[in-house]
Amino acid sequence: MQMSLDGFAEGPDREIHWPVVDEELCGSFLDELRAADLFLYGRKTYEIMADFWPTADTDPAISTFYVDFARCWKQTSKLVFSRTLRSAGWGTRIVRTDVIGEVERLRAESDCDMVLFGGTEMAGYFMEHGLVDEYRVFVHPLLLGGGVPLFRAPIEASGLHVVDVMTFDSDVVQVHYQQAVRTA
Repeated sequence: MQMSLDGFAEGPDREIHWPVVDEELCGSFLDELRAADLFLYGRKTYEIMADFWPTADTDPAISTFYVDFARCWKQTSKLVFSRTLRSAGWGTRIVRTDVIGEVERLRAESDCDMVLFGGTEMAGYFMEHGLVDEYRVFVHPLLLGGGVPLFRAPIEASGLHVVDVMTFDSDVVQVHYQQAVRTA
């Protein structure tokens, strides 16, 4: 997730185009994405992705990174959670009901490595239900002064530990946390 230094994932007018997302930043997680078995989306984020990535690698002016990401996106299976989306291509299955049950089933049945791409609503929903094992937060060097916070509702406190911290040339800082091992 992208976040401003003051904790917002969307700006005051719900704008999402303020993050500095350059090739250095994206290149750092492309290997992680290649290792994923499944990408998870809310409808809004899926529609943004599906509008661009299916043909991005055919643009002769596009960078090598974008070609690599487009190929990764097209070949990775996807689930989109939506009550209104009627169809989806590119290896995408729509889940209309029981989002939590579907993700819990996938976690229980396989060693599936899932990556959630989504806005604050979807991320918050997953957090509320204890479905986030790792957090990768990209903190951008700007103050939005308002908007939609990344962490909206209080969630049950759980222990996290730092896996890695990376600083990019753009002064964006990625903090990678994992859930601490839970004991009964």
